[in-house]
Formats: sequence, structure tokens, C-alpha cells
Amino acid sequence: MTDAFIDIPGVRNFRDAGGIGALRRGVLYRSGSLHTLTEEGARRLKALGLRTVIDLRSAFELDVWPDQRHGLDHETLHLPTLPADRKDVDLPWPEDQASLYPFMAETAGPSLAAVMRRLAEPQSSAVLVHCAVGKDRTGLTIAVLQSLLGASEADITADFLLSNIGLGLDKGPTPYVDETGTERVSRPVSAELLASSLSWIHTHHTGIPAYLRHHGVTDAELAAVQANLSA
Repeated sequence: MTDAFIDIPGVRNFRDAGGIGALRRGVLYRSGSLHTLTEEGARRLKALGLRTVIDLRSAFELDVWPDQRHGLDHETLHLPTLPADRKDVDLPWPEDQASLYPFMAETAGPSLAAVMRRLAEPQSSAVLVHCAVGKDRTGLTIAVLQSLLGASEADITADFLLSNIGLGLDKGPTPYVDETGTERVSRPVSAELLASSLSWIHTHHTGIPAYLRHHGVTDAELAAVQANLSA
């Protein structure tokens, strides 16, 4: 599956999310942010037919590290995965990965529903979904989409784990400086992390379609997403 990686200068962890289940290649991409996108990288994105960029980062991240466009005319949607200043969420984002993944499943429903509505539009693709480095927030979002398109759990997990290669985390944790200037450690993803998110969804909503319906996605929109992205 490493042939899914595409070299886009200035963008980390860029790859095609298709080629598994019914999700075809060339319609849905995933990556880290575009804040260091180069002019050559922009030319390569244009060649992919990019029409929509869905940015899953927080508003603060966007302020600190805005995506670069270099003349690209795609539409950008800001659909943060994690809640910010929401009265119904009292806890801050978990710091540890083991807690973060079920938390994302619990709180990302509105973001995921908005992603589905955009992908249900007939002229949305090619679409790029990204967060900061393309492994956690993007990982869950892409896994939900791949599952909806009939990919097996094994293939979804294998694609999810490619972020370790794409980010050099296959050799272990690496330090980085976050959007606040704080030095942190980026840790590899594991099959167990993704499984904890998907398990939360299946336990509380019996499955991904029911989870999305709970957050307002209609059957017609689900069918449109499948039709627009299927091989």
C-alpha cells in the first residue's frame, strides 16, 4: 500500500486514500497541513484536479500555520474535528493517545457529518482531507469514509498505519514544536488506537451509518457519498 504516497513538496504524509473497498483512486487524498506547501507542490496538487480542501485543525492552528495556496483555486472548508469552546464539552482535549481516540469518536460527529455533506455534492472531488500531520484527526475521518465505502477493517488499519512511515515515526517517537511554541513528542499510531475509536462508534451507535445519521446525515447523502467516491 506504500504506492499510495505522492510526493507533494512542502506537504507531509500525502497519499491517496483510495484503492481499498469501493473507494476509487484519485478522488480522496489525505495529508498533513499545507502551511509549508511550495510552488512546485501547488503545481502538483493542481495536476491532481484538487477542488476541495477540508481542514480539520483548530482555529488557533489555522491562525498560526495558515495553508499556502500559491494561486490554487480550490474551495477550503474548516471543519475542526475536536471541539473548541463548546458548552457541552467540559473536558480539554486528552493529552494521551489512548484517551484521545475514543474522545475523538465521541466529539467529532458534527465534523464528520459536515465532511459527508460536502462529499455528497457531485462536484466536490478531488478532495484533500488534512489536519496538522495527517495521522490522528485525519486518520479517523478517512477510516470512517473508507468503512462507509466497504473497505475491510484490515485494509483500513493498514492504510491508517502508513502514517508512521509517512512521518518517520516507524523509527519511534519524534520531538516537534506545536502551534503554541511548546515542545512535544509525536508518537506512532497503532491498530489499537483506531480500533478504540471505531469500537466507541459501534458500541454507541451500532455502526458508522447509524453514527452519521445520529449527527444529521441523511440516507440520500450517504448514498451520494458512496456514488461519488465509488469505483
